[in-house]
Amino acid sequence: MAWFALARVVFVAVVAYTSAILLPLPVGAIANLAFGLVLAALVVLFESRLRETAITRVLGAMIGCAIGLGLAHTIVTGLFWADTGNQRVEFLHSITLIVLPYLGLVLGAKHGEWLEPSRLLSLFRASGPQRRYKILDTSVIIDGRIADVCETGFVDGTLVIPQFVLKELQLVADSADSLKRNRGRRGLDILQKIQKMSGVEVMISDLDFPEVREVDLKLIELARTLQGKIVTNDFNLNKVAQLRGVEVLNVNELANSLKPVVLPGEIMKVFILKEGKEYNQGVAYLDDGTMVVVDNARKMISKTIDIVVTSVLQTTAGKMIFGRFIEAGMPAPVPAAAVPAVEREKDDNGRARVRTAATPQPQQT
Repeated sequence: MAWFALARVVFVAVVAYTSAILLPLPVGAIANLAFGLVLAALVVLFESRLRETAITRVLGAMIGCAIGLGLAHTIVTGLFWADTGNQRVEFLHSITLIVLPYLGLVLGAKHGEWLEPSRLLSLFRASGPQRRYKILDTSVIIDGRIADVCETGFVDGTLVIPQFVLKELQLVADSADSLKRNRGRRGLDILQKIQKMSGVEVMISDLDFPEVREVDLKLIELARTLQGKIVTNDFNLNKVAQLRGVEVLNVNELANSLKPVVLPGEIMKVFILKEGKEYNQGVAYLDDGTMVVVDNARKMISKTIDIVVTSVLQTTAGKMIFGRFIEAGMPAPVPAAAVPAVEREKDDNGRARVRTAATPQPQQT
């Protein structure tokens, strides 16, 4: 912003002019002017780094430093009986006034998220249920299925949308690539849809971690801070978060678990879309995207047929169903459970005979 840059220039000029007039160093005016410029540049650098820090962390650092300074002053005042002329006592006073404010500054900045209104209110809820946070990442927002899950009411707790995720979505929506631009705009539309749902609590978090560059690692740190779970469909983020001890809700795993269960021997109706890789195979797809490989169905492409399921293969990527098309005149496969049990026994003359489970056993007289 132009006015912000102008304010910096005015600040540097005022500090340099003050240093040149008041001469804080016992040297010439030129050296004091240079000293003022360096001092102002350091202040501007510190301000630029401080501007990227969350306001809750700044307030936490200030409160912690004030508490540390108050404790140090109390300790030094309590040592009034000590000989202040002794250099060791003076060193103890000085190190107390330095160490305690520094510890308060660091600890206050680290735990500054407790100054957020939602966290402060939770301190006064003695018997209320603990809030459960679900942190959304960029990929699951663009995917869009999380909105359907929220609409059904299966997601409880608070959905947390970090500011750095919103910034990444905005960058994608402003991309020169039309495909990326459409994906980013779709993600923003999904967020608006979720915010308008009744019964779904959405929170925009200002917590950021300037020392962490990658968005995935920022999500993990935020989940640790809020003691929440990450909602994603990113395989790599899923693995990294689990390695770091953060719970993950994967939308892909949810979708795979909700697919209908198909058992070998069942009859199902499918539409043969294309030919398979092997000889005389056809390929069909269910409504949820599950691939069905059908033997003896190459000539039935673009037709809806009845098949019998022969086997089901479950992989990490999803489920595959294998079946066989039964042509007219071919014997249908009989399930193993329908085959009668066969037993062998010997008659009175010692000859072997076969009887099924349905054959009544001869009565002994």
